[in-house]
Amino acid sequence: MELSFDKFKKEFDITVDDICRDYYLNNRETINIKKEAVAVKNLTAILNTTLKLSNDKGFQAMTLRDLSKESGLSMGALYTYFTSKDELFRIIHNHGMNMINMALVNRLKDETDPDVKLRKAISIHLYLSELMHQWFYFLYMETRNLPRDERKLTIESELFTEQIFIDILKQGVKGGIYSIENVILTSAVIKALLQDWYLKRWKYSKRKTTIDQYASFIINFIESSIKPVRRRTE
Repeated sequence: MELSFDKFKKEFDITVDDICRDYYLNNRETINIKKEAVAVKNLTAILNTTLKLSNDKGFQAMTLRDLSKESGLSMGALYTYFTSKDELFRIIHNHGMNMINMALVNRLKDETDPDVKLRKAISIHLYLSELMHQWFYFLYMETRNLPRDERKLTIESELFTEQIFIDILKQGVKGGIYSIENVILTSAVIKALLQDWYLKRWKYSKRKTTIDQYASFIINFIESSIKPVRRRTE
């Protein structure tokens, strides 16, 4: 069955609660909360509120007092889960990127056909950005304001996603399916087209473009550029 956003949405079972539970279980030594349910509930409130405030006013402009007021948690309660805004940023960045990348990798690992794999990679990346729009927007917009040394994590994450497309395209070139002059630049262009969806949603919403329409267009656009002429007409 062809992948669609509705189908993917039903199968995608990772929630913010899951991310917070994973973080809590891996940091129980430093989080002095014994009840898992309480910790997960508060962490979820912290992350959701941070994403909302960041999208509204920017993470740099957000203060911990803003976060305390909007989340309903005291300043003392906030410091139970992190020690500074920098640490809070790393929690959101590291766990968000890990979840996004693993969700993409896990859904592609059994595919061997480059054509199918490329279409799935494009569609899944778009669907993930739709389901987790606040995360994607945060990760793109806020990391630009990080000190130069700390941007390394973001660069590595960006290259990790591009490498997925590089590997698929190289496999297709090796198998004679694709004819590409520069695989690395082609992968970078694919990533930029995917980013346009979650960075400029207003544009596509105004034009009444659905995510499935956009996914289909991107797939056809890329395939028309990378497949030899003889294969385009087959």
